[in-house]
Amino acid sequence: MSGKLLVFGTVAYDCIETPSAKADFILGGSASYAALAASFFSPVKIVGIVGNDFKENDLNRLKARRIDVSGLTFDKDRPTFFWRGKYHENMNSRDTIDVRFNAFDGYVPKLDEDSKSCEYALLGNISPAHQKAVFDSMSNLKFSVLDTMDLYIRTSNAELREMAKKVDLLIMNDSEASLFTGDPNIINSGYSILENGIKSLIIKKGEHGALLFHKDGFFQIGSYPLRSVYDPTGAGDSFAGAFAGYIAKTGDASFENMKLAMLAATATASITLESFSCDKLENAGFDEIQRRMKFMRKISEIPEK
Repeated sequence: MSGKLLVFGTVAYDCIETPSAKADFILGGSASYAALAASFFSPVKIVGIVGNDFKENDLNRLKARRIDVSGLTFDKDRPTFFWRGKYHENMNSRDTIDVRFNAFDGYVPKLDEDSKSCEYALLGNISPAHQKAVFDSMSNLKFSVLDTMDLYIRTSNAELREMAKKVDLLIMNDSEASLFTGDPNIINSGYSILENGIKSLIIKKGEHGALLFHKDGFFQIGSYPLRSVYDPTGAGDSFAGAFAGYIAKTGDASFENMKLAMLAATATASITLESFSCDKLENAGFDEIQRRMKFMRKISEIPEK
């Protein structure tokens, strides 16, 4: 039976512009994407805060995926976390136009007993201080994942390094790994991070897949081949959520099972790329995730002679 996964992070409203389209005030945030992705694999409880502008319809979108929203705090005085971004032509780079913490500013997460007892945790992309508050409150953890970004590598480096050594898996992208270590070589960066007390590490490489560094070995997976990308927002969060959800579902955090979790994460994240917000991820369903997983295994096979 699946263990319950606690997902902590931001539940937000995004305004996004890509070279081909734009959308205003759509559901976003690290916890939203991660929880929705994880919900295809395991029971999920989301912890975070939303503001007085949070729409009931968006809350119902989470509930429709059987996500436990009882861990959400509702701020009646301030709006929800907000981010506005613009992507460039190649979609690999973006500009943050505006970010407002709003209800998240000064928020101190307080976990109820059910949240504290969750066996699995994904500490989504938010400050290490917030992540630590949640992690330290949990008493029954079997496996924990920490996601981060360049902002916190620059502004909260010591706190981030402390947190990274506590969890079972650290996730970052290739530019963040180089920033974290000061080494432009991603392979060197991965092994350097592992050698400095981190238990295991995934480095995401966007359209070029992801790398797993683990005490029991090294693994590389390609990306799902997409002919077009609609919106990259939330793909990394979806990857982390699906990965953590798969581990929670199977109850197996071995190196070999992490490979399968990366397959599930890659297939799930690829769906997020095909729409604004979580729309395609919600509508595609588990059958489509499985189809993509099967296809990726097929195109990765190398016959022996």
